[in-house]
Amino acid sequence: MVTQVPSDVKKTQVAIIGAGPSGLLLSQLLDLAGIENVVLEQRSRDYVLGRIRAGVLEFGTVELLREAKVNARMDRQGLIHEGFYIAANNHLHRINLKHFTGSSVMVYGQTEVTRDLMDARDAAGGLLIYEAEDVSIHELDTSAPLIRYKHQGEPQELRCDYVAGCDGFHGVSRKTIPSSVLREYEREYPFGWLGLLSETVPFHELVYVRHPRGFALCSQRSKTRSRYYLQCALTDRVSDWSDEMFWEELKRRLPYELARDLDTGPSIEKSIAPLRSFVAEPMRYERLFLAGDAAHIVPPTGAKGLNLAAADVHFLSRALTAWYKQNDATLMDTYSTDCLRRIWKVERFSAWMTQMLHEFPGEDEFAPRIREAELDYLFSSDSMMASLAENYVGLPF
Repeated sequence: MVTQVPSDVKKTQVAIIGAGPSGLLLSQLLDLAGIENVVLEQRSRDYVLGRIRAGVLEFGTVELLREAKVNARMDRQGLIHEGFYIAANNHLHRINLKHFTGSSVMVYGQTEVTRDLMDARDAAGGLLIYEAEDVSIHELDTSAPLIRYKHQGEPQELRCDYVAGCDGFHGVSRKTIPSSVLREYEREYPFGWLGLLSETVPFHELVYVRHPRGFALCSQRSKTRSRYYLQCALTDRVSDWSDEMFWEELKRRLPYELARDLDTGPSIEKSIAPLRSFVAEPMRYERLFLAGDAAHIVPPTGAKGLNLAAADVHFLSRALTAWYKQNDATLMDTYSTDCLRRIWKVERFSAWMTQMLHEFPGEDEFAPRIREAELDYLFSSDSMMASLAENYVGLPF
């Protein structure tokens, strides 16, 4: 593993800030196209790998990982799903993805995607700098933007042609865009998700649960590892929930036939995450491009976070390749517009699923009846189920 840029490398073509899946995938695709890049990451490699995230990959994301030549383990271990269930009123309703779209999704954890990408960058001799502190971006209005940072206590500078901000919601990249230029749109939800990871046998397909006690989700990471979620109050703490309490509450929300067969066991990890919808516009400022969570957040209900980031990388890798290989700036000029057109459609879908499946504290008696009608219409309409399936497997890039 290369832990710092050699002393004679002070310039690169593309500086990528953030070594999560979007930054690593962009680095891999650019390297395959012969475009020099350096990745700067604030955290350690172990910290990045230790983050527990979603594991449902759209068809387009799977194909992009294959294009990046990081698909060998995914193709061996990933679990193809041609449908999923929505549970409501103690009944299970299956959404047949294959029937309505001819396609499917793959369950393969984000941690595993990240590991595969790290291994690929290592094998190619990629320049990745972990624990790069105090990163700042300068001179974006020039032909050679400057990145300043500290590594192992020593100040460093890196010149580049372009900067890719893949450093997440709290990163420096979006904050570098002047407030006079940047517009942010946000909706916060009045609940969180309590997640539990366990070495237990999961149900054979994902199950989304609408229940008066709150939403629940039964998902999986492998044939022997499960990931479950419960809607909880924002004031809840992980310490408030013992494993026994979690399993008992999950059983209350599941239809009887699933609760009866639920495999339970000690948790490997528990965490609580708030839910929000967020979009930043534009996604390009001068020679800075935003990608992934730096530009947008979706509630996890539709399993779109990683997939949206992959779509951004699709657009950005092609834009930069067209510039360096054909001297064509068209795709760079349209990058923000191309991404945002798709992003807002995905934001709509994720917000719709969240609204339909969750209980909202303090709402009047009208809202739950509307949700019931929405679900009843969904289960009785092929066109509605087809729309849900089309969005779930992923809109085209």
